[in-house]
Amino acid sequence: MATLQSSIIGFPRIGAQRELKKLIEGFWAGKQTEADLLHGAQALRAKHWQLQRDRGIDQIPVGDFSLYDTVLDTAYLFNAVPQRYQTIPRGLAQYFAMGRGLQGAHPTTGDKVDVPAMEMKKWFDTNYHFIVPEVATDQTFTLSDDPAIVAHLREAQALGIAAKPVVLGPVSFLLLSKVTGTGGATAVSSTAEFDCLSLLPRLLPEYVKLLALLAEAGATNVQIDEPFLGMDFTVGMAEAYRTAYDYLAVDLPASLRLILTTYFERVNNCLDLIKRLPVHGLHIDLVRSPDQIKAALDAVPADWILSLGVINGRNIWKTDLNSALDVVRKVVAQRGPERTWVATSCSLLHSPFSLEFETTLDPEIKDWLAFATEKLDELRVLAVAGASADNAGLDPQVAAVLEANRQSQAARRSSNRVVNPLVQDRLAVVTPDMCRRATPFNDRYPQQRAAQRLPLFPTTTIGSFPQTKEVRQARLKFKRGDLTAEAYDDFLRRETERCVRLQEDIGLDVLVHGEFERNDMVEYFGEKLRGYVFTANGWVSSYGTRCVKPPIIYGDVDRPNPMTVDWSLYAQSLTPKPMKGMLTGPVTCLQWSFVRDDQARSVTASQLALAIRDEVNDLEKAGIRTIQIDEPAIREGLPLRRSDWDDYLEWAVDAFLLSSSSVQDITQIHTHMCYSDFNDIFPAIQRMDADVITIENSRSDLKLLRAFDRYGYHNASGPGLYDIHSPRVPSVQEMNERLAALLEYLPYQLIWLNPDCGLKTRGWPEVESSLRNLTATAAEFRRRYADKVTDAGSQ
Repeated sequence: MATLQSSIIGFPRIGAQRELKKLIEGFWAGKQTEADLLHGAQALRAKHWQLQRDRGIDQIPVGDFSLYDTVLDTAYLFNAVPQRYQTIPRGLAQYFAMGRGLQGAHPTTGDKVDVPAMEMKKWFDTNYHFIVPEVATDQTFTLSDDPAIVAHLREAQALGIAAKPVVLGPVSFLLLSKVTGTGGATAVSSTAEFDCLSLLPRLLPEYVKLLALLAEAGATNVQIDEPFLGMDFTVGMAEAYRTAYDYLAVDLPASLRLILTTYFERVNNCLDLIKRLPVHGLHIDLVRSPDQIKAALDAVPADWILSLGVINGRNIWKTDLNSALDVVRKVVAQRGPERTWVATSCSLLHSPFSLEFETTLDPEIKDWLAFATEKLDELRVLAVAGASADNAGLDPQVAAVLEANRQSQAARRSSNRVVNPLVQDRLAVVTPDMCRRATPFNDRYPQQRAAQRLPLFPTTTIGSFPQTKEVRQARLKFKRGDLTAEAYDDFLRRETERCVRLQEDIGLDVLVHGEFERNDMVEYFGEKLRGYVFTANGWVSSYGTRCVKPPIIYGDVDRPNPMTVDWSLYAQSLTPKPMKGMLTGPVTCLQWSFVRDDQARSVTASQLALAIRDEVNDLEKAGIRTIQIDEPAIREGLPLRRSDWDDYLEWAVDAFLLSSSSVQDITQIHTHMCYSDFNDIFPAIQRMDADVITIENSRSDLKLLRAFDRYGYHNASGPGLYDIHSPRVPSVQEMNERLAALLEYLPYQLIWLNPDCGLKTRGWPEVESSLRNLTATAAEFRRRYADKVTDAGSQ
């Protein structure tokens, strides 16, 4: 019996046991040679391709594998290398310097080199971070002499796999980029109005060369990703797409088909544009926007491939195969099987690798799940069954899979573990007054400063301190039963005291306990909340080699017992200085978990907010008067279409306020956000009414502060003085210059000094050096502004 073509948009590159992370970090640490790294990466690619082939996938991607980030790979592919990296020879040293910075000896000359990393942003509304390409106003592009994607295609073909190259489209690449000065210099204000799309004529000839090389290497289908087709169009975008694809079509090899690929949003508004582009197929995300199928069927030319993204690439619940099959069969009936592909909605980069390793997961809940490898099996079933008009005559094994899936879906819907009436009842009586502070900021902030005895330019950190090998090993031994609870607790107390003493010695003003008892800022809280379940190996990529293991929200959420009070009280007992209680906010707990899909996300966020509110109240009762509720993901959750923004921002900000607004005036609420564009949501940030907001600012050339200037932020803030995602130590002079720039936008009385994010991933020597430089900057500016201080209340 004929089957449909099955296709995936991308596959998790980290490996079943995070093999890629270990290879790269071993190379960085000098434990692996460059040859070891490249050989290991090639072997991992081959293993992944063979896995996909063995699971029955027809359209297997190449070009989705990266040593750091695929957007960075694209910039490197076309030699868009900023000037500050040009002295480093082309190769891994230069490539990794762009992603993570480089401080130390030059790889060839041995001279001192100190270059910061490129900016990092969230990939649309996911928790994956990409490296922002930098282009100059006079940028030239040159295709690499040996494009990695072509080499990977040949590797796959040597294994007998006719793979599908994945290329980031030229329009989306430029829309993801930021402009710097002429010749790649530091960003300057004169380039603010420069349109990166004006560089298309310089970029397109290099794309033509790349496509020719791919065709020469044997490619027939090329997946060309243009996710911005799902975004609101700005002036010039439609013309840019027409210009780009008309240009590519002129010299496109006859053997090559371009499959225009979109994800994360609907494309209804631009189908009239898309259908006129000279491409050969369209992929649409029918998980995020199932209703777009009718418009797509009406618009897409009859001779195109229509790729149906019916398997969720971003969540871990089993696909309702019978419902998906209904959609697939309707499309096949209209278009025929030869022009219909079944596919994942987006790359499986956002899914854990396999359920195979989850040997301790609750069996009932495990039956509701599908990770990346299991999603391959789901695709294969849809490809086989979708070619039939109905289930009559299906292979018995396929029919049995469909029936088992139906039963699993029904079991989940009827499980009494999903709904908690007490949580539902409590949520029903939430009032608007519970979502606002009792007193305006200008009245409560002086009370907080006086109570905490804060100096001008107070210093703090975002929360976590280095999670060393010793910390991780102790946690692992405890989990395995090789370390008693008492011994583990003693270890954590020693680490906490060490951290507190170091902060005192450095001279920080508001301290943290270091979070050594926490495995992850979301997982730690999820483990103490009902409605969550946890995996042993459910890792997904976050940025570079950084992986996270999102917990799973399967049911109604509540907090049975205090979660952080004991550790905060212990840390506070060690010092007379203010100690921050550290919590993760409700929206971040939502965004950084795999969330149940059987109720509105806003409802789950409110349940989380009530749980965090209970913890805030207990911290305050225990005497902790500084409480940080981190919300780094609030911008990440913003819908991609502006028409959907207001509804999201209403419930997201309300969730934060519900979690934070029960405290007395003297209790100071902090929050933290990072690595996103906040300018568009600044009014919502103002409405959050946090006493102090710390924001990533170090990689973004102070552009965030334009929002402060435009909207006039009136609460206290701490734009990060240095980048913790790079191993380099910023100098005092560098921090002095950055703070001086901040003071052009912010009142000195309301500025806090801090790193741009938590210090969990860094080493102790660089952390100590950086923080000592930070407190030196604080001391310098206190001297400079001493004559402005007229009384304690104006400090």
